[in-house]
Amino acid sequence: MEIWKAIILGIVQGLTEFLPVSSSGHLIFFQKILDVNLEAGAMFLGIMLHIGTLISLMIVFFKDILGLFKNLKMLGFILIASIPAALIGVIFGDDIDRIFYSGDFLCYGFLITAVLLYITEIYSKKYIGNKNVGLKSSVITGLCQAVAVIPGISRSGSTIAGGTFMRVNRNENANFAFLMSIPVIAGAALIEIFKQFISGEGIPSNDILAILIGMLFAAISGYIAIKFMLKIIKKANYKWFSLYLLLLAIFTFINNFINII
Repeated sequence: MEIWKAIILGIVQGLTEFLPVSSSGHLIFFQKILDVNLEAGAMFLGIMLHIGTLISLMIVFFKDILGLFKNLKMLGFILIASIPAALIGVIFGDDIDRIFYSGDFLCYGFLITAVLLYITEIYSKKYIGNKNVGLKSSVITGLCQAVAVIPGISRSGSTIAGGTFMRVNRNENANFAFLMSIPVIAGAALIEIFKQFISGEGIPSNDILAILIGMLFAAISGYIAIKFMLKIIKKANYKWFSLYLLLLAIFTFINNFINII
């Protein structure tokens, strides 16, 4: 693994994990461009990049995370919202990897997210959310997060959309969407690390430096993306992300037929 490739993938992971454009979809897209096989020797890099974004989450929401131990009701809602994605990942994770990580279906995931974001912006401008997170909204956003295990469908975009349609106020919707991703990201990383050692591959020692550097850039870019996204959610301005994903969907669809990358 060349260091410059690890840096690019780290930046891509950090930005797209929290912007509503699908980190898994973009990693697959860039792995083709950079000729990096994340399903084989570089899988551990993908795991560590997710841990890098988890670190950025912990930094930005450090006070909120500590506050959860005093607000057990909110902690319960976060755990409830994490259950659907956890179940899907454990039960169907390998099948999802096998079917979707070829990249052949990315165009459809990107298109779904583009349409969802456009509808979310229209809805949020028409119906201003004024509710707090509750049991019903946490279940709905949890189901939205579960759907986003499919590459191309954005986790942050889906959960924010779920909260918006449940008319949760924008600030609380933003915080909840990011906080509920912590158990899922952490759990997914632990599962992949376990699989890595069970398979006998262990840590690729020759790539440790590249992995650490990629992880650092994922954390830095993730921090920037979270701060930026918190402002975007307050304004409910998603149309440019929608347009970007529409163009990306068209490109990846065409690429399926003529193999541009």
